[in-house]
Amino acid sequence: MAAAAECDVVMAATEPELHDDEEAKREAESFKEQGNAYYAKKDYNEAYNYYTKAIDMCPKNASYYGNRAATLMMLGKFREALGDAQQSVRLDDSFVRGHLREGKCHLSLGNAMAACRSFQRALELDHKNAQAQQEFKNANAVIEYEKIAETDFEKRDFRKVVFCMDRALEFAPACHRFKILKAECLAMLGRYPEAQSVASDILRMDSTNADALYVRGLCLYYEDCIEKAVQFFVQALRMAPDHEKACIACRNAKALKAKKEDGNKAFKEGNYKLAYELYTEALGIDPNNIKTNAKLYCNRGTVNSKLRKLDDAIEDCTSAVKLDATYIKAYLRRAQCYMDTEQYEEAVRDYEKVYQTEKTKEHKQLLKNAQLELKKSKRKDYYKILGVDKNASEDEIKKAYRKRALMHHPDRHSGASAEVQKEEEKKFKEVGEAFTILSDPKKKTRYDSGQDLDEEGMNMGDFDANNIFKAFFGGPGGFSFEASGPGNFFFQFG
Repeated sequence: MAAAAECDVVMAATEPELHDDEEAKREAESFKEQGNAYYAKKDYNEAYNYYTKAIDMCPKNASYYGNRAATLMMLGKFREALGDAQQSVRLDDSFVRGHLREGKCHLSLGNAMAACRSFQRALELDHKNAQAQQEFKNANAVIEYEKIAETDFEKRDFRKVVFCMDRALEFAPACHRFKILKAECLAMLGRYPEAQSVASDILRMDSTNADALYVRGLCLYYEDCIEKAVQFFVQALRMAPDHEKACIACRNAKALKAKKEDGNKAFKEGNYKLAYELYTEALGIDPNNIKTNAKLYCNRGTVNSKLRKLDDAIEDCTSAVKLDATYIKAYLRRAQCYMDTEQYEEAVRDYEKVYQTEKTKEHKQLLKNAQLELKKSKRKDYYKILGVDKNASEDEIKKAYRKRALMHHPDRHSGASAEVQKEEEKKFKEVGEAFTILSDPKKKTRYDSGQDLDEEGMNMGDFDANNIFKAFFGGPGGFSFEASGPGNFFFQFG
């Protein structure tokens, strides 16, 4: 009765009579031969259909299951193929090809230990089988790659893990576990599109794969798309409530988002001290989130610049660009801090980087301004020579000249060593030169704007500081130094 029921399942409705065993075998063989023909033509779907018909006719024939397993393997359906291969060796434990296919399916799915057992059994049956020998080596290589990858993941050597997984996947192309580990490491290396691609491929085949959902969320999280990332982490946890990595990532994402928003709010309210503290706390949540941390460093740098802690601001912006070399905002913030601290060469370098990346009018102007300040910084600083501010009035410039000219006049140092006399004479000339430029509105304007003074025909090498001094103090004989004791002098007007 059981046999009749079994045949009823596979027989067409138009053929009510039961086949006897011999007829069933002949028909099954015919189906197998047709399956072989389609297999040879690489029409694996049709080959699968005919092998299935053969199995339906003779479900106890190991070779039919073996052939269908081979077809499923060619279709990339290794899990289904594994079931057929296992059935083939259950029916005939001496079926060498069955053991080879079972091992190949195990290996393709990433179960290298089980693959080794299958290949060992094939070698027990045929110790000279070259395919079994090679596949046994391949399985052991995968085991070794797994061990190395596990150690390197703990060491955070993610590049090496990716390398090991790539090698392992050459033998185990259907192993989701290897693909997920590779994708996770790609995400940790900032190679988000590649990681997303691997995870998406898995989700197309299995939309409930918690590991793949976690990796998709991880990529979004590291790209600073935190709200979307949380959605994927939550979905992963629905599929696998005990998924530890998804749980930790979800918690970190929510905490990071909250701290960053609180810091932004404090900054907008002008509470810079609180904003600094909140950004600092946010930076401690997850050191692996490079993109978000780059923004946090830049935000904290902005806070430091508001607090006039310019060196700290520069340090924070430097940390930001180390994490994200494409972060234009951090370069702009650092460049402004360099300008404020008169580090013009560094400012020019940053503005050049910005302008090369984004050629806007605004960035071009910022670069030109920095280049001008750099040019001006390399000239003599006449304001510094006179000891006055750049916004000093005409009267303040005159008073400063009076003071500095008397301080460095050669007559005042006539009793000093030759070296001191030479140095003071140099300073006296510089004071006169500075006064000549800054006391003349036209020359001062040209100087302040960074223009070359020589364009006006003024050759500073021909300039005479003594003439300026005499003119300022009332002409020939109008001023002299008199000694009032060793090393002391007073001046008198004629």
